[in-house]
Amino acid sequence: MSEETLAVDGVQFKLPPDATSDEAAAIAAAVAAAVRDDADVAEPEPTWDGKRFRFAARLNAVSGMHRRVPQGAPTDSWTAAGRADRFNG
Repeated sequence: MSEETLAVDGVQFKLPPDATSDEAAAIAAAVAAAVRDDADVAEPEPTWDGKRFRFAARLNAVSGMHRRVPQGAPTDSWTAAGRADRFNG
């Protein structure tokens, strides 16, 4: 097999010239898995950093509930609002 350049999910790489078809498939699968892992790392989990006090103020303005939003509260605003009665006042 001659040296080939392949692209998997936008990443180009060269196969070794002596790679068999099975080895080429395994290399391509490993590259695809690594690209997916990198994509997962690139998008961090959403957090309440810098948003908790603003959400608590909005909750107070809309519902009159004076609540402290805990760090472990769901970061989705709709879900958090549905659980606001469980937050400490």
